[in-house]
Amino acid sequence: MAADWWSIEVLNASTPAAAWRDAYAPTLVESAVTNRALAWEWHTYGWGVVFELCFREEEHWLGWRALPGTRAALDAVPDPVSGVLVHRGRGGTSGAFVPRAPHGSPGAAAVGLPEPPPEPSGAAVLRERAAPV
Repeated sequence: MAADWWSIEVLNASTPAAAWRDAYAPTLVESAVTNRALAWEWHTYGWGVVFELCFREEEHWLGWRALPGTRAALDAVPDPVSGVLVHRGRGGTSGAFVPRAPHGSPGAAAVGLPEPPPEPSGAAVLRERAAPV
């Protein structure tokens, strides 16, 4: 059977999201495990933290999400109005922690220009001038 990942992304605000994680991680993990979570992971970034959970069924996720302890933890994030994102799928970044190497322009500027014709040599110019018309 397929399983779905869910993410809770908590952004830094007046207090760091890592402090929120330190306070609520034991409770969130314990309640997730006792409510059928298959796996979980914490990720820390410069902008905040991500708690990823995997449940076999959406109903298991919804049941865990509705628990009073889970709701209380989400209400206690540093910025509960605009500093928490809850969504299906894995969260965080695209995966690369280093900047990508620059690539060519995706537009017409990426197409190479044709090489100019070679300059005629001095002997060729003399032959052209000497040719009868």
